[in-house]
Amino acid sequence: MSAIVLTLFLGLLNPLQDSVQNRQDTATQEKDVPLYIDAVFIIGNKKTKDEIILRELNVEKGQTIFKSDLEAVLELDKSKLLNTRLFNTVDLSILYLDDFTVDVVVTVTERWYTFPVPIFDLVDRNFNDWWQNQNRDLSRTNYGVNIYKNNFRGRNETLRLLLQLGYTQKFGLTYKVPYLDKNKRHGLFLNYDYAENKNIAVRTENHKQLFLDSDETLRVTKEYTAGYMYRRSFYSFHNLNFSFYENEVTDTVSIINPEYYTRDATTQKYAELSYYFTYDKRDFASYPLKGTKMELQVIKEGIGLFDDVNRLTIQTSLFKYVDLGNDYYFSNYSSAFASFLDNQPYNIFEGLGRRRDFVRGYELYLIEGKSFGLNRSTFKKRIFSKVFNLRPLPLEQFRKMPLDIYIKTYYDMGYVENFENYELNTTLSDRYLFGTGFGLDFVSYYDSVIRLEYSFNREKESGFFLHFKKEF
Repeated sequence: MSAIVLTLFLGLLNPLQDSVQNRQDTATQEKDVPLYIDAVFIIGNKKTKDEIILRELNVEKGQTIFKSDLEAVLELDKSKLLNTRLFNTVDLSILYLDDFTVDVVVTVTERWYTFPVPIFDLVDRNFNDWWQNQNRDLSRTNYGVNIYKNNFRGRNETLRLLLQLGYTQKFGLTYKVPYLDKNKRHGLFLNYDYAENKNIAVRTENHKQLFLDSDETLRVTKEYTAGYMYRRSFYSFHNLNFSFYENEVTDTVSIINPEYYTRDATTQKYAELSYYFTYDKRDFASYPLKGTKMELQVIKEGIGLFDDVNRLTIQTSLFKYVDLGNDYYFSNYSSAFASFLDNQPYNIFEGLGRRRDFVRGYELYLIEGKSFGLNRSTFKKRIFSKVFNLRPLPLEQFRKMPLDIYIKTYYDMGYVENFENYELNTTLSDRYLFGTGFGLDFVSYYDSVIRLEYSFNREKESGFFLHFKKEF
């Protein structure tokens, strides 16, 4: 009897299984149906040329792509368009013409491209260095105007004019053409900078810079650069630059520090050839939350007749950003730097404490050396996210203001190899350094970031530190 019941049950189950399997097969077929892209429409680009936007897209007219893949491809294309920094918002949507044919609609909101930006900058390495080491001296500021003409001619070209007074009197002119050819792979970069200083750092003692102040000009620097840019794929960038530097200081500077240009020299001329490679596959360059970036930098200073500096430097960097889910994120930055010259001029010293290469908790120190290694890690959670509609503002590009707030903790570590016979700065070099702490990040539009951090370091020092750029 039980055998008969079991046979009947299995007989009823098989059709049910077949029905479920048929539905699954149908769902799979619908999900993986090939879609033909009949057209790509672009909306909202009043200034930007269509070909500049199309250059960033994986999808194109006449392409066939499976439905299951299309959503992920469009999400990547959205990130690439945002990372051009030409648009405030980007949206990619699908318009079905029939079951197998679609149009892709790209809707963008353009940024404000002409910026007569007033300059009021602190000249020191960071805000904390100025606040504590330089006693909040307001004379250590630059002021003037930096005029940017971004997206010049609607082709993502950049024209910059710099007029600056104050601590550093400076004039600069830059012109960048990212695409010279039809395939949008080859570009050109031209730059000229002229600067005068009446106050400069002449030496470093106990990992803090000492400055010389004068009523006369202490230093004049000139830089001429011509660069070639090559971008074969969406994420890889190659730059090859040729630069010429012409520098001069007064006798007073060379007397205080004979190694400022080395051997009591008051002039310095040298040519430089540099190569930069970048692989950048991050979601948002202004404040990444997921993705990867890699950098390689090789610089040879001293070429041909002008070789007052004769040095080779190599630096590699790896950035990693991980979305852990539920608004939790992890990021890590690793970098290694090496220079191949023992007797280097003081004015080109590198080390931890410049730009993004520093251990948090050591912002007040400049740790110079022949080579260094660095690792910085951050774990954070987004605790607030909202877009404010500022309708009273007359300019459309500023009406929507996003604001994200992150709470975080971090741990950094680094090591600097000291120069031979550099006895003025030995406390923090040739030893393991670490810093940890917690803080808040405020992120808004036009790449603006404010970081509030409270850090502790190996020297058992602690303090509050303020930064106005993303971590790395």
